[in-house]
Amino acid sequence: MGMDRGDGRTPNQMRPLACSRNLLHRAHGSARWSQGNTIVLAGVYGPKAGTRKGENPELASIEVIWKPKTGQIGKQEKEYEIILRRTLRSICLLTVHPNTTTSVILQVVGDDGALLPCAINASCAALVDAGIPLKHLAVAICCALTEHGSLILDPTKIEEQKLQAIANLVFPNPPTSVIPKGSSPSAEEPFEHGIITSVTHGAMPVDDYFNCLERGRAACSKISEFFRKSLQSDLPDNASKAR
Repeated sequence: MGMDRGDGRTPNQMRPLACSRNLLHRAHGSARWSQGNTIVLAGVYGPKAGTRKGENPELASIEVIWKPKTGQIGKQEKEYEIILRRTLRSICLLTVHPNTTTSVILQVVGDDGALLPCAINASCAALVDAGIPLKHLAVAICCALTEHGSLILDPTKIEEQKLQAIANLVFPNPPTSVIPKGSSPSAEEPFEHGIITSVTHGAMPVDDYFNCLERGRAACSKISEFFRKSLQSDLPDNASKAR
């Protein structure tokens, strides 16, 4: 089904992607990820000795701190922190550095829609830059249902104001040579059909949700290819930094 979008994109067309790494000198790893004018800067600090009270000392701990572009952190940002922490824990090899904490700090630079997927992609790129052992990479996309019943990918802020429902989807990306040393594939997760995280808001019929999964998976394969090329382009620099 065709529809007009304010920026001229087709329903399945994403905004231009950009990723740069090793931007924050005091961080162990960092990445700036942009999808159009939605931009997130992620910094990774650690692993540092010790975990928070109540956490398993036999595993590594992941801490996520969200910093809005302006103002104080609110309910939605706290929800983002929880979603990000769960997502990142699922892709990290938590047994490699037990009794340590790795902090991921996210600074919103620009929010023009689909902010959470952008933050997840930035976090994953920053973890790779820091050399944190991963089971696999993760890629995220936002698929939305408009008030007219059409599905669109990667909505802008203006489009988000007219949506009936959105689904933020995170898919696993098969292991590649750009994943840090010490990482390994997880035999427990089927890469072809697996999904790491699914967060929906609004009323979305079941059929539309499954269509979102299909479109999201196809879109994430394109993001994965961009991810690989981006990471491989400065792999030598990353390898020297990991040491």
